[in-house]
Amino acid sequence: MSTKQTAMILAAGKGTRLSELTKNQPKALVKINGISLLERVIHQLENKGFQHFVVNVHHFADQIIDHLKQTQYQHLKIDISDERETLLETGGGILNARSYFAKSEIVLVHNVDILTNLDLKSITDQFEKSGDAAWLVTQDRPSTRKLLFDKNKQLIGWQHLEKSAFKWVHHPQTNYTELAFSGIHLFRPALFHKYQTKYCSIIDLYLEQAKTKDVKSIVIKPDYWFDIGKFAEFQAIEDYFKQIETN
Repeated sequence: MSTKQTAMILAAGKGTRLSELTKNQPKALVKINGISLLERVIHQLENKGFQHFVVNVHHFADQIIDHLKQTQYQHLKIDISDERETLLETGGGILNARSYFAKSEIVLVHNVDILTNLDLKSITDQFEKSGDAAWLVTQDRPSTRKLLFDKNKQLIGWQHLEKSAFKWVHHPQTNYTELAFSGIHLFRPALFHKYQTKYCSIIDLYLEQAKTKDVKSIVIKPDYWFDIGKFAEFQAIEDYFKQIETN
């Protein structure tokens, strides 16, 4: 079984914005048209050739672990990165899982609450050939938070539109492209070797690494992309999948 390319699924979040859907279960096990978010992400990546997975857990961790044991994933290698004692956020979760990337050359990170039909295997293969340190999968869509890139697609900053707040890699700039983060990114494991495991955002880690490394944007235009983040949007997403999966 090849572990050259590893997929890490971030499934440790509490899912508080999903209200009653996550009172008694983790967000990862919320079902869309009868299939859990975790199953959907695993199956999509498996269909693109991924065989090695790392899943981080915190909220209702035992339910996720039991699900992975009970579901027919014997042909896959799935490692659990345990954050039950302390939730480490998106960056800390990746730092905590580094031992599982020891044999990997490329790691693709995918939020469990992102559903898309994007060809992530193709993107991963392109990234591997690029020589870049990391790719952030982005979109030109409305968002209160934007990543900022220069003309060479290099990450140069981050902006919170509602708060008029910026974080810059080097210094403030005026000529840049604003793009929304998709919840999917790729990196080479050596990028984060120097860090101690800590609570932190992955965006903050990328902003720091972009001072000396090639951290770039790849813009996507998928047929569909959903962030299962708000209860108010859940029914519309459920209806969409019922329609496309029954036709």
